[in-house]
Amino acid sequence: MISVPQLLLGVTGFGVVVGALATYTIMSGAKKRSQSGVKVKETSKGSKIYAPVASPKMLKAAKSIRWYSPPFSPKNVPRFYDVASFTEDPELFQFMIDVFVDNYNSFPAHKKPTAIVGCDARGFVLGPPIAMALKIKFVLLRKDQKSPGVLVEGTGYTKEYAEAHDDKMCLRLGSLTPNDRVVIIDDLLATGGTAIAGMQLVKALGATISEFAAIIALEGLDGIGKIRQADGGKYKDVPIFTVFTDAMVGNGTPGDPPIWNLKGRMVPLADAAKVQAEHKLI
Repeated sequence: MISVPQLLLGVTGFGVVVGALATYTIMSGAKKRSQSGVKVKETSKGSKIYAPVASPKMLKAAKSIRWYSPPFSPKNVPRFYDVASFTEDPELFQFMIDVFVDNYNSFPAHKKPTAIVGCDARGFVLGPPIAMALKIKFVLLRKDQKSPGVLVEGTGYTKEYAEAHDDKMCLRLGSLTPNDRVVIIDDLLATGGTAIAGMQLVKALGATISEFAAIIALEGLDGIGKIRQADGGKYKDVPIFTVFTDAMVGNGTPGDPPIWNLKGRMVPLADAAKVQAEHKLI
């Protein structure tokens, strides 16, 4: 997973979705159709794995992704990619949303998605503006029975970092119908655990999975391979779309302070402005 702004990390569900929708409304204005100028192609014939065609614009966007090392991350992973790299840059955020929207607008009418399912929690940031641009519904895929109503819960799954217990995802019955064609979206495709959990639940409600989509694929963790093998190969034909690989991001934009002589990464409330200025964090 990749981190979101501290404010968003403290608020999930309705508040995050409303914030994301409001942001897209401001950015898009009267714009009715996204135009990223990016073309998407299958990476190899018959693979059902899709990615944008390489271009200077795509490379620039990849290099704009900020990442943090373990001392400055909420999880102990070598590089913690930060979705706030996009959300704090309106032009870049608009471009990323446009890439997804253009892709789904290119689908033939009988295959166009009718719902975006966002994975808790970074999918709540990416999914709503895409759904709104496509004029389709957005559905929250929540962790640990956090949604109201009658729920169905998937099997537990592990992630690329250690947790006290396996996460379990849930969907509310009635949020999807058998007629829905669903795109499941998250910020990151790592081990494939979140994606598989989402696919299980979408299938359980009788809907069709149009695609799993993410911003970055960590190729070394073979998430795609794990998706293809999961549940006896049930998802082997599900299309997978990732905008970047971690190799494309490369060193990108390190977010760690260049010099840090304080203990830990949390600073006192009264010292925040001073530390921000002294350590050149703005």
